[in-house]
Amino acid sequence: MRIREWQDILEDVTERDADPDDWRAVAGDRAGGVGEDMYLAHPRAGVFFLKTYAKNPFEVRGVGTQVARKLDDEIGSFMPREDSGGRFAVQSPPEDESHAETVSKRLETVLETHSDAPTRPQDLFDDVMEALESPAFGPMEYDQYDRPGELDDLADRFEEADELLDAELEDLIETDEVDRGFM
Repeated sequence: MRIREWQDILEDVTERDADPDDWRAVAGDRAGGVGEDMYLAHPRAGVFFLKTYAKNPFEVRGVGTQVARKLDDEIGSFMPREDSGGRFAVQSPPEDESHAETVSKRLETVLETHSDAPTRPQDLFDDVMEALESPAFGPMEYDQYDRPGELDDLADRFEEADELLDAELEDLIETDEVDRGFM
C-alpha cells in the first residue's frame, strides 16, 4: 500500500478512464482526532481512502491511498445508492480561456433547460457536472458533525489502511503544530 498526499490521490481519481457519474463517496469526522475520513469508490477504478484536516481556513492537508482495485459487492454495500440525497464532485480547472468559455456556454444551456422543465435536483446536478466536465461525481453519504455508520464499516474492512493513514496524518498534525480544529 502506497501512502501519498491526498491531492495526489484526487489527481489519480481525475485521471482514471472511468465513467464520471459512477463514483460514490462516504465521508465524515475522523474516529479520533482532528479531520475527516473519505472513501471514493468506482466499480472499475477501485476504492480510494483519504484522511484530511484543515491546517487553517485556507489550507487542507492530508494523506490517502488506494485500498481496492475494484468495487466489489461487499464494499459496494457500504456506498450510497444513486437516489441518495447528498452529492459530491471532483473538479479540474479549465485548461485555458477558450475552454472556460466553452464550458460556461454549456453550463448556461443546462441551466436554461432545467429552468424550463420540471426535473429532480439529482438530474440538475448530474447535467451541471457533465457540462463542467467533472471527472468524478455522484451520490455521497456525509455527516459534517459525526460519522456515518458506513464509514465505520469501511474502517473495519480496511483496518490496516485506517491505522497507517491515521499515523501519517497524526505526524502531519504534529509537524504543523495543530492540536485541535477550528470552527
